[in-house]
Amino acid sequence: MSDLKATVTTTSNGFSVAGTEQINYGFQFVDNIFSTTHTHLANIYKPWGRVLLVTDSIVNSHYSTQWEAYFKHHGIPVTTFVMAGGEKNKTMKTMLSIVDAMNDFGLVRKEPVLVVGGGLCTDLTGGMSLVGINHGNLKNRLGAYHAPMVTFLDFNMLRTLPEAQVRNGFAELMKISSCADKRIWDLLVANGEDLITTRFGRADGASPEMKEIADEICWRGIKVMLDLESPNLHEIGLDRVIAFGHSLSPTLELAPTVPLRHGHAINIDMAYFVTFACSRGILTEKQRDEYHELSHRVGLSMDHEMFTEALVKEGTQAILKTRDNKQRFAVPNPYGTCAFINDASYEELFQVLQMHKQLIKEKYGSGDGKDAYVDSGDLGMDPALLKMSNGARGMAHALQNGVAYVVDSAVDGLAAVPMMSEHGAMAGNGPVPVEAGTVNGVGA
Repeated sequence: MSDLKATVTTTSNGFSVAGTEQINYGFQFVDNIFSTTHTHLANIYKPWGRVLLVTDSIVNSHYSTQWEAYFKHHGIPVTTFVMAGGEKNKTMKTMLSIVDAMNDFGLVRKEPVLVVGGGLCTDLTGGMSLVGINHGNLKNRLGAYHAPMVTFLDFNMLRTLPEAQVRNGFAELMKISSCADKRIWDLLVANGEDLITTRFGRADGASPEMKEIADEICWRGIKVMLDLESPNLHEIGLDRVIAFGHSLSPTLELAPTVPLRHGHAINIDMAYFVTFACSRGILTEKQRDEYHELSHRVGLSMDHEMFTEALVKEGTQAILKTRDNKQRFAVPNPYGTCAFINDASYEELFQVLQMHKQLIKEKYGSGDGKDAYVDSGDLGMDPALLKMSNGARGMAHALQNGVAYVVDSAVDGLAAVPMMSEHGAMAGNGPVPVEAGTVNGVGA
């Protein structure tokens, strides 16, 4: 929730407005949020006598029976809007379908919507209310975004998350801990494989000790993320610790015909810059090898055939535009703290790239990770169709230009968040999924 206070002062030729906004929102750890013994959600929605729930098809298949039983037990009618998941559905069409669902539901100005899930649900349901614009035959139906009322983090939902996605999110914890929390880093190094195979202590048969370790990691991961980013909600400060792994990966991630999973793309970026930091004497060889060894043990990529000098240059040029023409390459200094590099020449970047590739090849082979490429759950479509589509376009282009053509061979931990939008009728609800707080990526 937010509260804006402002004053208007008359000037010699007009008016001056000065204001401050107080933002209050909370995070609560609640296992089995849809257990009928819990009243967290019921207390929010009983005054309204109903609830509009937005989710995606995958989450719906796992948890719809639970939330329907929960709201029935508490005497609250629930209407569920199910969107198609995956990056291919992160479109204006999907976003406006949520708006239509809210309009059909008859949502009133301050009524909170419940979003269960992450990723697509967060981006679209929250993003749809960024600006005041018309929709359909209704004026100003899409209004300003406001912070959620509360975020409920239910880590028991990790038990339904595929192992490949747990690994995908593990990279985000490596990011945040290596540059900001040595305790988390040490716990990841000591327990990496077990954290993934036990779904961070939530899978059946996981030991109480592993759950305790995992819960500490998740709690600390969320806390350090909030400490770092809460003072910078509008991203005015550009020296961002959480930018580690996000310098070259935005260019690399989508380079293959079938994109890399985000965690694998950022880990290639991080593994490279760990090598870079070692070449500068910021990290020792032992510290460098500790990072690479953990990556290898948990199955995260450290190199890729498309990670080339050309891509490094392209990625650097692209990131300069978003960082006020400074590189701001974040690196561990050492683990648990962060330094920013602004003076790397292309010559140095290329030399380190060759050094990195040789190092990874000698110790770990190709540097490819396990399940490194997106699947239908990530995309919202069969990756084979994407390859066919891209291949057909590429073939047509190749034939047109008289050249040979080769197709490359590259092969949800959730939370419920009620959120209220006060200024623009549409209530946007952004869950903080496990990926924003702990397992599937401490956000960036």
